[in-house]
Amino acid sequence: MNLKLEILEALESLLHHKLRTVLTLLGMIFGVGAVISMLSIGNGAEQEALRLIDSMGLRNIIVKEKVLEENRLKEIRESSMGLTIQDLIAARETLPFLSSYSAHKKVNVYDLYSSKGTADAGVWGVTPTHKDMANLEIRSGRFILPIDNITHARVCVIGSRVAQVLFPGQDSLGKQIKVNHAWLTVVGVLKDKSLTKTEFEGVRLKGEQNNLYLPLQTALKTFRFKTLESEIDEFRVKLKPGIPSSAAAATLLHLLKRRHKEIDDFELIVPEALLDQHRKTQELFNIVMACIAGISLLVGGIGIMNIMLATVLERTREIGLRRAVGARQKDIRRQFILETVAVSAMGGILGIVFGFGLSLVISGFTGWPVGWSLTAVVLSVGVCALVGLVFGIYPAIQASRLDPIEALRHD
Repeated sequence: MNLKLEILEALESLLHHKLRTVLTLLGMIFGVGAVISMLSIGNGAEQEALRLIDSMGLRNIIVKEKVLEENRLKEIRESSMGLTIQDLIAARETLPFLSSYSAHKKVNVYDLYSSKGTADAGVWGVTPTHKDMANLEIRSGRFILPIDNITHARVCVIGSRVAQVLFPGQDSLGKQIKVNHAWLTVVGVLKDKSLTKTEFEGVRLKGEQNNLYLPLQTALKTFRFKTLESEIDEFRVKLKPGIPSSAAAATLLHLLKRRHKEIDDFELIVPEALLDQHRKTQELFNIVMACIAGISLLVGGIGIMNIMLATVLERTREIGLRRAVGARQKDIRRQFILETVAVSAMGGILGIVFGFGLSLVISGFTGWPVGWSLTAVVLSVGVCALVGLVFGIYPAIQASRLDPIEALRHD
């Protein structure tokens, strides 16, 4: 018999026992589906983590003011003024491994509107370097310039959502926005780079699409702030290539503690360390999912072996007859291995469909992103075929070793 006829015969044999075949397929389907969904969700989570980290800057170190109770803050302010621009200058001039920096201050807004509407945007006074440090992209116009900061220019850059709300259907460049008591001129609009999450590994993220940025010195001079507030809320420093972030963070922490007289009124965030932490968590998730997928495939493989052993017993007379008319042992082995491979192939194909569907269901319920990967499909189907082949060899060998005479006598 040629290979084509053998394959057709294998499929015919499987279709002859539909319920048995379906029950055998379930283990393979669940195993392949689990592998595909695991890798798809894991790949999507990795891509999303990189995007979230990108908003903070992978090679940045972020120094933030700590949120403290008012009584504690009054006590601290007797010794430390909190984060200041001088802290940033000291770090820049003292530490040679820093390549760039930025700082910002949040403005407490009670009124924000244009001639066309009102908005609830966050307002931040920032240095001109904030654009590069936060990986912001300009859709139209420009970002804040050094001269704007020096001259306390009343200009601003707005996010895409702010532009849509305050100037619906219009070009917002050159238009006026009133923030509290001050009028600002729009000089730039940011590209929409909205984030799917508001925090990452416990760190809150700022979605720039609903923000308004103005020069830091303009903000400090124009708006009022509470007496106990720090001069700035946060500053970022970027590390030069090749500098370990952990060592750099430890050095910066030592410098700031000395300047703040060992008072713990600030915190350091190292995005690179957050990404490492996320990857470790993701690896643990992948291990758990891999174990579940492996168990499903193992159950499927055992099911294939049981079914094929039962098939050998049922078709003993057929095997004896084939041997009697000239079939060799390797022909019998090939016949049963082809049936096993056919079951595995069907399980793999249905498992791919199930895996894609399961990924979408998980994503819909949890909000996790999905990253489709050809590697996931190839790996899962390959493992499925290997499991089927391994568990099908023993029944095939048993069938080929049957004595033709004894097989023909079998009832």
